[in-house]
Amino acid sequence: MKQEVRDYVAEKTREMMAAPSCCAEAKAAGQAWLDAAGTENEAAVTESYIAELEADIMPIDTLIAFAGSEGGAKVFGAEKAKEVEAHAREIKAAGAEYCDCPACAAVEAILVKKDEMLEK
Repeated sequence: MKQEVRDYVAEKTREMMAAPSCCAEAKAAGQAWLDAAGTENEAAVTESYIAELEADIMPIDTLIAFAGSEGGAKVFGAEKAKEVEAHAREIKAAGAEYCDCPACAAVEAILVKKDEMLEK
C-alpha cells in the first residue's frame, strides 16, 4: 500500500473510531489495522478490516427501515427516530447510498480507497 493511501486511511480510521456512532467491532478492527499499518501483517489485517467495514456500514435503506421501526424508536427516541428517518429519506433522494453519521461517512471514505489498500 502506498504511504499516501496508508496516511489517508489512518486519518479516516481515527475519525471513525472517535465518532459516537462507531460500533465496538469497527473500533476494534480500526485499532487492529492502525497497529498493523506498515508492518508485515498489514496486508492480512487490511483484508479483515475491509470486511468488517463492509459489514458495518449502514445502507441508507436499512437506516430508513430501522429508524421507522419500534427498534429505531427505542434507540433514538420516538421524535428523534422520525427525524432520522426523514433525514435518511432526504439524503437517499439526493443520491446517498449509506448513512451519513460520522462513523459511516468515515467508513465510506475508507472504502473508496479499497482497491488501493489491497495493492501490494
